[in-house]
Amino acid sequence: MKFELANLAVVAAAIAGLAVGSSNVHAAEKDIVDTAVGAGQFKTLAAALDAAGLVDTLKGPGPFTVFAPTDDAFAKLPAGTLDNLLKPENKDQLTAILTYHVVPGKVMAADVVKLKDAKTVNGKMLEVTVEGNTVMINDAKVAATDIVASNGVIHVIDTVVLPPAT
Repeated sequence: MKFELANLAVVAAAIAGLAVGSSNVHAAEKDIVDTAVGAGQFKTLAAALDAAGLVDTLKGPGPFTVFAPTDDAFAKLPAGTLDNLLKPENKDQLTAILTYHVVPGKVMAADVVKLKDAKTVNGKMLEVTVEGNTVMINDAKVAATDIVASNGVIHVIDTVVLPPAT
């Protein structure tokens, strides 16, 4: 009886391990865009990527590291800012802002915390600061890390970061 219970526990643990492993593998089968859309908290980011014509790029081979602002982060922008950015005539400005959230390569959280800055796809630098368990990207707090996609990784931030005007 003890032997059967022990075997049952081992089998249950193995199944749980496979279930966890398979869900991670499944998530990694999706690209950055599909992973973000599937998370449900990046609807505004997805709409902005579409308006800027960047969806195909971020569905490409990468790898990319995306510091992804949540819907709540976009809601913190001054009233009318997002609506203005989504207008076709402001596509270049929107593209500059969105590509400022993307770093080439796959930079996991363990590597991010070792950086002081990171060069973005748009050529401008992001500042990285670490205080205790808090990681900041410019003035945005990193809320979640290492959401792995097939073509890179997503780190969730609580504020839209804006490129320096130089």
